[in-house]
Amino acid sequence: MNRRTFIGTSVAATLATAARPSWAADSAHKIDRIGVQLYTVRNAMKTDFEGTLAKVAATGYKEVEFAGYFDHSPKDVRTILDKNALASPSCHVGYDVVEKKWPEALEAAKIVGHSYMVCPWIDEKQRVEPGGWKRAVDLFNKAGEASKKAGIQFAYHNHSFEFDPAAFLGGKLPYDFFLAELDPKFVAMELDLCWISVAGKDPLVYFEKYPGRFPLVHVKDWIKDASTPSTYQGAMGQSVKFGGRMADVGQGSVDWKRIFAQSGKAGIKHYFVENDEPKSAFDDIKISYDYLHALRF
Repeated sequence: MNRRTFIGTSVAATLATAARPSWAADSAHKIDRIGVQLYTVRNAMKTDFEGTLAKVAATGYKEVEFAGYFDHSPKDVRTILDKNALASPSCHVGYDVVEKKWPEALEAAKIVGHSYMVCPWIDEKQRVEPGGWKRAVDLFNKAGEASKKAGIQFAYHNHSFEFDPAAFLGGKLPYDFFLAELDPKFVAMELDLCWISVAGKDPLVYFEKYPGRFPLVHVKDWIKDASTPSTYQGAMGQSVKFGGRMADVGQGSVDWKRIFAQSGKAGIKHYFVENDEPKSAFDDIKISYDYLHALRF
């Protein structure tokens, strides 16, 4: 290679490197701060709240998402988080809290340090009544506007039933209805990547159509098994016909590399491991952590 060719090649390589996004170094992206939804270790949280958070931190997790404070004050929760070098960017709150106790919940969230508050469930009775989904949209937009003023982002977390055609929506999917009717300034989406996959839908289709709408995701895996009757029918909805069971991340059928390669388009900022029914909670979150820590995409 002569000097001119060498210089030209070097300049081209330098420009190509500069043009790549910062996360693309070594042609791979990784998750820097892996989080866990504490519902996974809820039984341990009931008996040893502080010790459970210490074990979560020792596993390597840097972020946690709460599903209740187990009778601890927001101030105490924040103290325990700080002690274990943990951040809690998000928490789950019930529909009734959003509806009836929102100002108090926002105050607690600010003390703990949450940037997001997520409603994870709509009661089945409301889902099948005329106007039930629209009533949820109205409540969420209102709550989201109030939370925005408080410096906190409201979000909604899905299961699979939102991908069942709804009679009172003219056969439209409730999830599509939400994305069309929820104000993106006030309501973000926490996409459960397992449940959307179980419903037979492709997360990448939603990333393409609604870029930046998914700052939070739940990361859990699923093993399809026709011989295993599902124990999650309440979450799965009527359209899901196959059986199966949850698995630790990387041990099931979800193609994580394919999905996370589009994290930038989706707007994902926080990744929360979850297993609704772990066999051994601390072993399970360790297996999932190790897989995600080593994952490159």
